[in-house]
Amino acid sequence: MRLLLLEDDLEYKLSIKEYLESLGYEIDDFDDGEDALSAIYENKYHLLILDIRVPNINGYEVVKSIRENGDNTPVIYITSLTDINNLSLGYELGCNDYIKKPFSPKELKYRVEQLLKLFYTNENSDKIDLKSNFTYDILKKQLFKNSELIQLTKKEAEVVFCLITNKNQFVSIDKLRSEVWDDKYICEADIRVCIKKIRDKTSKDFIINQRGIGYKIDREK
Repeated sequence: MRLLLLEDDLEYKLSIKEYLESLGYEIDDFDDGEDALSAIYENKYHLLILDIRVPNINGYEVVKSIRENGDNTPVIYITSLTDINNLSLGYELGCNDYIKKPFSPKELKYRVEQLLKLFYTNENSDKIDLKSNFTYDILKKQLFKNSELIQLTKKEAEVVFCLITNKNQFVSIDKLRSEVWDDKYICEADIRVCIKKIRDKTSKDFIINQRGIGYKIDREK
């Protein structure tokens, strides 16, 4: 999963980034609110972790801007602010959780996992049931067939994640290109090869294709 971290204290930012990366998350980090806001509009993130008092555009303004534009990506504020008015403002603007500094890495891990479960799984379960006895662990990005793990490369796992989190909707080549490869120049043939490799490891019907529209993975109804 791809997370954005906004924190202007360099040492604090690096320690948080390294810890989250050790848990398997992909982290884009920023120390400037304006740069972070631009990245949010240019990329797809599954969770935003924002300090409030940062240069140029503060954490409140970042959340205000994205919520006004219909972006419901979950947000955790990390802050040393403790005044109830500050906390209330954050929730009113649309944040989902607060962590007060200083905090332990395990607390951050717990808060991140809980929000990801809430937003990206069915009924707060880590596992998603797919058709033909496939299941998917959305936090670990692992695919199973009859409880047996299917070995996927990192890119294959990202493709499967993208398709599953779009909940039975077709995903276009352009969307796969931007969300998985983050490269507008990636060749369409390379994307198709990746999808073929996933089908080879699963079944030809695991990923459904509709010409001119895109691809999807069906969940169980």
